[in-house]
Amino acid sequence: MPHKSVSMLTRDVDAFLALARRATPDFGPATAKAAFLVAPDGFALAAESATDNRYMAGAAAFDATAAGDEHRALQRALAECLPVVTFPGVSGMPDGLFPNNVFATIPGHAIIGRMRHRVRQREAGRRDIRSFLRDVLGYQEINLSEQPHPCELTGALVIDRARGLGFCGLSERCDIEGAALMHEAFGLRATLALNLAPGEYHTNVVCAVLAGRAVMYHSAGFADCAIDEVFSTLYAAHAIRVSAMEQAAFACNSIALSDDVVWMSAAADAALSVATRNAISHAGFTVRSTSLAAIEAAGGSLRCCVAEIF
Repeated sequence: MPHKSVSMLTRDVDAFLALARRATPDFGPATAKAAFLVAPDGFALAAESATDNRYMAGAAAFDATAAGDEHRALQRALAECLPVVTFPGVSGMPDGLFPNNVFATIPGHAIIGRMRHRVRQREAGRRDIRSFLRDVLGYQEINLSEQPHPCELTGALVIDRARGLGFCGLSERCDIEGAALMHEAFGLRATLALNLAPGEYHTNVVCAVLAGRAVMYHSAGFADCAIDEVFSTLYAAHAIRVSAMEQAAFACNSIALSDDVVWMSAAADAALSVATRNAISHAGFTVRSTSLAAIEAAGGSLRCCVAEIF
């Protein structure tokens, strides 16, 4: 496992900041070298997932044809930035188009997460994806899927890859034991565990670290108001606080796949205020977007669709 010198998982903001503010951007690459997606074949409402994902629409809003068209356009767009592989969807795995919750990587290792809901636990058993990571890429597997604690990887854990820092939102999708397992699996220097606000299911819906130098976040998405202090201390002028309207349009479910571009859905892009857009530009990014209106009915957006390969 990488980076085993100083390591801390804590709920204590002061203790976290004491270590995190000294973390230099030499932990690893800030952005991924490639990515993979999973097509929305069999796109439909996952009733079990809907019990704790307030962003999901009703069954009548799910349009499989439109979702497929959007997903192919997403792959074409992202492929202009980095290599992108797409796996087919599988019947009985309606949330499978959001693979970042189940599969993640660090250099040399593939991590398999443990999902809360049984309908999503099936995804961890996909032999094609696991074989690709293990046998094609040659990554050693870290399998968390068979232990009892939910730990939905980069849905629950937002990572500053450059500095080795994690921000883990605790909810029904990730308990403190699951956070500890992910902290260890990713080999992070420091992880801050905070309760998400009631009604929030994943950290990456309320927070995005962009190429290790900026963060977009909605402070009301966290139960602990200290998140403002944390992000302003670590990212200074590039701590971009978004409004409730911007967050509801999935602005925080964005991702930097290179040093100069932030990707988000067209709805999120349209919701950005002038101040937020200027702050993103000031941090050295341009915004690129693609329509994901049909996909967003499933309660996630662009970042959720992207499994990063480091």
